[in-house]
This record gives sequence, C-alpha cells and structure tokens, in this order.
Amino acid sequence: MNEINLEIIRKFIQEDKFIISTHARIRMFQRNISTDDIRDLIMKGEIIEEYPGDEPCPSILILGFLDKNPYHIVVAQCEDHIRIVTVYYPEEDKWVDYKVRRDRK
Repeated sequence: MNEINLEIIRKFIQEDKFIISTHARIRMFQRNISTDDIRDLIMKGEIIEEYPGDEPCPSILILGFLDKNPYHIVVAQCEDHIRIVTVYYPEEDKWVDYKVRRDRK
C-alpha cells in the first residue's frame, strides 16, 4: 500500500469508489449528514491526522465544514476504494481550532 494521499482519496470519491461503514451510516443519520455532505467534506477538507497503522487499510482524519459547522471524518484508503469509517462534530473542549488535540492532563 502506498502512503495515504488526499488526491487519491478525492479521485475515489469522484469515481464513486467508496464504502460507507454501518457505523458511519448510523452517525450520518444521527447528525443529518447526507452522502453528498460526505463527498463535500472530503473534497474540500484537510487532513489533520494520519493513522498509517490502521487495519485493514491506513486511515486519516479530515476536518471539513458544512454550513460553517466543523466536522471530522475518518477515511480509510484501501487499494481500490476508500471506506468512510465515521463522521462526527469535534468537541471544542477536546480540540484547538478543531485541528489539534488538546492535551489530556
């Protein structure tokens, strides 16, 4: 597997080569997030963390915005598709500018 690449991830989105996990579907329903919203978050978002050791595919955490509201989306990059693992609203007390984890003291 090559290193995680946002352009490859975006290409898979454009080509409809993505799977949304059951967990992510539940979270999308709870938060009223559509598949088109997921596409938008990935196409316009930025990588804020990488998890190269994730199995079965390495993943990333993307920060994106919908109607000026921040969302985090975890995306796994596999050989021939991506998997949407989860999507959530980042809690302010756990993140600085929604990008950097706050220290847990």
